Amino acid sequence: MYKNLIGGEWVHGTRTSRNINPSDTGDLVGEFAQADASQARQAIEAASVAQKSWAQSTPQQRFDILDMAGTEILARKLELGDLLAREEGKTLPEAIGEVTRAAHIFKFFAGETLRTSGDLVPSVRLGVNVEVTREPVGVVGLITPWNFPIAIPAWKLAPALAFGNAVVLKPAELVPGSAWALADILQRAGLPPGVLNLVMGRGSEVGQVLLEDERVNAISFTGSVDTGRRVARACVERMAKFQLEMGGKNPMVVLDDADLDVAVGAAINSAFFSTGQRCTASSRFIVTERIHDRFVSAMADRMSGLKVDDARTSGTDIGPVVDERQLSQDQAYINIGKAEGARLVAGGETIATSSHGKPGFYLQPTLFADTTASMRINREEIFGPVASVVKVRSYEEALAMANDTEFGLSAGIATTSLKHATHFKRNSQAGMVMVNLPTAGVDYHVPFGGRKGSSYGPREQGRYASEFYTTVKTAYTQA
Repeated sequence: MYKNLIGGEWVHGTRTSRNINPSDTGDLVGEFAQADASQARQAIEAASVAQKSWAQSTPQQRFDILDMAGTEILARKLELGDLLAREEGKTLPEAIGEVTRAAHIFKFFAGETLRTSGDLVPSVRLGVNVEVTREPVGVVGLITPWNFPIAIPAWKLAPALAFGNAVVLKPAELVPGSAWALADILQRAGLPPGVLNLVMGRGSEVGQVLLEDERVNAISFTGSVDTGRRVARACVERMAKFQLEMGGKNPMVVLDDADLDVAVGAAINSAFFSTGQRCTASSRFIVTERIHDRFVSAMADRMSGLKVDDARTSGTDIGPVVDERQLSQDQAYINIGKAEGARLVAGGETIATSSHGKPGFYLQPTLFADTTASMRINREEIFGPVASVVKVRSYEEALAMANDTEFGLSAGIATTSLKHATHFKRNSQAGMVMVNLPTAGVDYHVPFGGRKGSSYGPREQGRYASEFYTTVKTAYTQA
C-alpha cells in the first residue's frame, strides 16, 4: 500500500486504486491510497504553514536538497525506469531516459537556487534607490498527466521548490507510482514537513479542491484541452496565477529536397515512439508531391520492422497503449479515418498479447495516406500511434497547412534548404520548431511550451520557469 504524503506524514486515503501494467493486465504494480476533498484541504493547510519558513530558507539549503534528490534519481535510474515502463508502457530505454531527464532537471534547478538575481537601479528621483527582486508565489498546486509520469512532475516540482514555494502535487490516477517515488526521494533528501504534499486521487475531487481553495496561489496544469479550460475559468474566478500545457496536432513538413532517410527517421520517432502518447508527437505529415510516394513507401517499409511488445522486453520498439480507454479512442479514430476515405497504408490492428502470451493494450503503429486537411484525423488530437500523410504542391502550401490548426505546440520540417528551414523557423506558428529532427524530444534547460490552444502562461523548464514560480517586487529606498 502506497500512502499519500500530507504534512510530512504518510497517511492512508479514504479508498485505494489499483495500478495495472498495460503490458500485462494481470500484473498489479501496487495499490495506491486515494485522497478525498478533506485530505486535499489538509494538504493545502500543511503547505500554507510550511511555505512561510521555506521561503526564508537559504539557497544552499534548497540546493543541497534538490541536488541530493537528483543524485539519488540518477543512482536508481534502472530501478525507477523499470517502474515507469511497468506502469505507463514506455519501452524500457525510453523510461530510463525519462528518469535520467528528471534527475538532470533537479540538478539544474539546484543550481538555479544559487543563480537567483535582481536589479539595483537608480530612481529618476534624486537620492532614491530602487531594488527589483523575485519572491516565491506561495502555495502551488501541480496537476500532472499520465504520459510522462516522472519527467513532468519533476519539471514542475523542481523550480517550484527551488524558488521557495510549497507544493501540493496531484499526479494522474493511472500512473501514481513514479510520482510517489519522487515524493519519497525528496522527503528523504531533507525537505521540511509540509513543503511537498502528495495527494493521489480523482481530478473531480482532489483537483477541484486545488482549483477552488483560496490558499493555493498558483496552479500548473498539464493535460487535456477541456480540463485546461476548466482550470483557467476556476483560477480567473479567484484571480490565482495559472499555467497550462494542453494538446497538440503537430505537423512535420517534408520537402522534395529532404534527405529521405533523415525524414523517415524523424517521422517514425515523432509519430510512434512512446506509443505516440506525447503532446509533442507529430500525427500530420505534410509532404510535397515529388517526394510523396517515396516517403509513404519508405514509411511503410520502416514500420513493418517495428516490434510491438511488452515495454520491458529487450528489442521492443513500441510498448502498449496506456489503458483500455485510450486504446478504444485510438481504434475509434482509425475507424473514422477509414470512413472519411483515407487509405490505410500500414497497421491499424490491435494485438491481443505480448510475445510472452500476456494480455495487454497493444496496437500496431498506423499510417494513413491520401488524406485531406479537413479530415478529423488531421484536425483532432488522437494521442496514440496513428499518423496521416497529406500531399501538397509547394513549400508555401505546406506552411499554410502546418499553421492551419487550433494548436501550436511543436512543428518540424525535413529539408536540405537553408532558405526554407530559416523561413519555417520564423513563420511556423508553434512554440517549438525542429529542423531535420523529431517534433518530440526537448532539452531540460531551455523553455518548453506552445501557442494558440496548446499552452497558456509562462514557459516551463530552464531559467524561464522563474516567470511562473516567482513574483516580482519593486522596493524604493530614500538614501
